[in-house]
Amino acid sequence: MELEPVIPFEPVRAHDIPTGDQWIAQVKWDGVRMLTYYDGREVRLINRKGNDRTKQYPEFTDVPAYCSANSVILDGEMIAIAGGKPSFHEVMRRDSLRRDQEIRFAVSRVPAIYMIFDILYCDGEWVTDRPLNERQQLLREIITPYERLQLVPNVAEAESLFAVMKQQGWEGIVCKQLDSTYRIGGKDGRWCKLKLAHDLHAAIGGVTYRDGRVNALLLGVYDAEGRFIYIGHAGTGKWKIGEWTRLTEMVPQLRISGRPFINTPERIKGAEWVKPQLTVKVQFLEWTPGGTMRHPVIQGWSNMPPEACVLAQSI
Repeated sequence: MELEPVIPFEPVRAHDIPTGDQWIAQVKWDGVRMLTYYDGREVRLINRKGNDRTKQYPEFTDVPAYCSANSVILDGEMIAIAGGKPSFHEVMRRDSLRRDQEIRFAVSRVPAIYMIFDILYCDGEWVTDRPLNERQQLLREIITPYERLQLVPNVAEAESLFAVMKQQGWEGIVCKQLDSTYRIGGKDGRWCKLKLAHDLHAAIGGVTYRDGRVNALLLGVYDAEGRFIYIGHAGTGKWKIGEWTRLTEMVPQLRISGRPFINTPERIKGAEWVKPQLTVKVQFLEWTPGGTMRHPVIQGWSNMPPEACVLAQSI
């Protein structure tokens, strides 16, 4: 593979929807950021963190079947649908698989959809210096969409799109300037995201039980000094009984005698402390004055290493 992985351009978080003819809005998909690299011979799918996920999504490795370019780097989001909307929990069921037999089975059982929204490289040339509207036109010329692979559409009325996302309970929107170039490894206000809730990757530092099975997580993140800070207690989310049972079986190997948090959790009665090695993605409404998450909801397992679950993270 001649094409080396890059760090994708990221939007910054905003609280107000930008206005003006130079702005468009797109749905913010609750999935896994995924870049496709095709040099004319080999194909690699690499996530935002630089991890290879080619094996996990074999249905998208035949690039010539949907793209006419001789070489290309595509940027998009890998999603899976549950309950009529994108589900991070569902897509992580695919992303976390490692065994070939499980992956083959999951292609039809947990169908992934690749939502493409940008292009960095085409036919041997970098196109990152071209404005977004030109890059989108190029995508329309070379990509043949189908049920499992779509081009993310632009919406002129960002306020209306945001209202629909709120009504449907989706994640939010991303607003982009049509004249914006693609800044590899960068993050600035030419792309901004407006989310209906906060997302966070956190490590499990403790658990509580009900009827012999884990029923809630005590979660933490690391501060700038490397201290593990308790940020909340989560017992609701998208996990089914199987996930709680799986965690219950893992706890004995991680059990420790003292609490790993530098501060004292609000709920410690019946808690069992564990070494913070397992991570999850949670969504919550806001931070409380006491520094904990208000109404946290477990979205699913995370592939984020524990040490990367920091207080200053932005996703």
